[in-house]
Amino acid sequence: MQIRATTDQDFDRYVDTVHAAFARIREDRDEDGGGVFWAAFELDRGLLAIAPDGRPVGTAGAYSFELTLPGEAVTPVSGVTAVGVLPSHRRQGILTAMMRRQLADLRARGEFVSVLLASEATIYGRFGYGPATYTQRLTVPRHRGALVEPRAGAAAGGSVELLRRADCVDLLEQVYDRYRRAQPGALSRPHRWWALRAGQPPIAPAPRYIALHRDADGVPDGYACYSLGDDEVLMVDETVAADDAVFTALARYLLGHDLVREVVFRHFPPEHPLRWQLADFNAGQLVNHTDWLSVRLLDVPRALTARGWSGDGELVLDVSDPFLGEHGRHLLTVRDGKAECVPTDREPDLWLDIRDLGSLYLGGTAPTTLVRAGHIRAHRPEAVELADRLFRTSRPPHCLHWF
Repeated sequence: MQIRATTDQDFDRYVDTVHAAFARIREDRDEDGGGVFWAAFELDRGLLAIAPDGRPVGTAGAYSFELTLPGEAVTPVSGVTAVGVLPSHRRQGILTAMMRRQLADLRARGEFVSVLLASEATIYGRFGYGPATYTQRLTVPRHRGALVEPRAGAAAGGSVELLRRADCVDLLEQVYDRYRRAQPGALSRPHRWWALRAGQPPIAPAPRYIALHRDADGVPDGYACYSLGDDEVLMVDETVAADDAVFTALARYLLGHDLVREVVFRHFPPEHPLRWQLADFNAGQLVNHTDWLSVRLLDVPRALTARGWSGDGELVLDVSDPFLGEHGRHLLTVRDGKAECVPTDREPDLWLDIRDLGSLYLGGTAPTTLVRAGHIRAHRPEAVELADRLFRTSRPPHCLHWF
C-alpha cells in the first residue's frame, strides 16, 4: 500500500474517493466552482492511499486555519478532514498508516497543534486527539420565550436589521472574524471559504435570513443565521455575538418571531446565561450535548507556551504519546499569565496521555474531571487543584466552524 501526497491532478479521484468512503453522492459545483462542502479542499495538503492495482482506496486531508487559544493568542493549526477508507479496504491498517504519515507531515510544516471534528468518538483517541470543545442545542417553545429585563447592568444598545444571506456575505465574514479572534476554541474562516461558499450556512449558499446586530454607532457586531421549516421550527444555524448583551438582543429578536412554534439554537455555547434570562427557566431545554473540536498536540512545550494561563505555579507533567511512541517530562512554570515549559527529571505531579492533554489544552475540560475518570494520575491532590486553576479560562472554549 502506497501513501502519497496529492496534487491538483488528483482532484477528481480524491473527491470521488472521499464520497465513496462515506457512501455519499457527489454534488456538482456551481458555475463559479463553489457551492459544495468540498470546494475548499487544499490538494497540497491531501493524502491518497493507493492499492497495489493503482486504485485510490483512502484519503486524508487538512485545511489551513487559525485557532484562538486562551489569552486571545492566535496560532496556525491544521484542520484534519476527509479521512476515510473504502469499505472494501477497512481493517487493513490503511487509516493508521495515513494518520501516521499525516502527523509527520504536519510537524515538518512546523505546526504544533492539529484539530478535527470526529464523526465517531471512538476513532481518533488512539491517534492522540482529545475532545476539547463542546456544543449543544437550546430549544425554547415560542410561547414560553419571554425574556426578563436585566436587574444588573444595561442591555445592549443598537439595533437588529433583517437581511438575506446572499446580500450581506461580506458583513458576515467581517463580524465572524472579529468574533473568532476573541473566542477561545474558535477557528478562522479563510476568505476562500466564503468566496467558494464551502461548508455549512451561512458560508454555504443555502437560502437563509440574517438578523444583523449593529451597535449604537452603527457598527455590525453580531448576527444570527436562521430559517423556518415546514414544521414551524425556527432553526438558528449559529449566533455570533461580540458579547452577551448582543447575544441577548439577537435572542430576543428570534424568540419574538411570529408564526413560530419553537426556536432551536444550534451550537449553543456551554455555560451561556440565556436560560437565566428567560422568564421561565425551564422553558429552555438543553439537548444533544456533544463534543465538537478535538485537539492533538504535536509539540508539547511550544503548545503550552503559546496559550495564556490563569494564576501562577509550577507543575511537572509526565506526558506519553503511545501512537508516536514518544514520552516526555515537562516542567511547566506559569507567571503573570505566561508559561515556560522545559524538560525535567523532577518527580511528576501528573501522569497523562497526549490525548488527555489535548482535552485540557483549551480550558474546556478540567483536570479534576479526567483524574476522577481515571485518565490522569496525580502524585498529590494539591497538584490537581493547581492544575485546575492554571488551565481554567474565564470564557469557555467554543467552536462554531464545521469542516
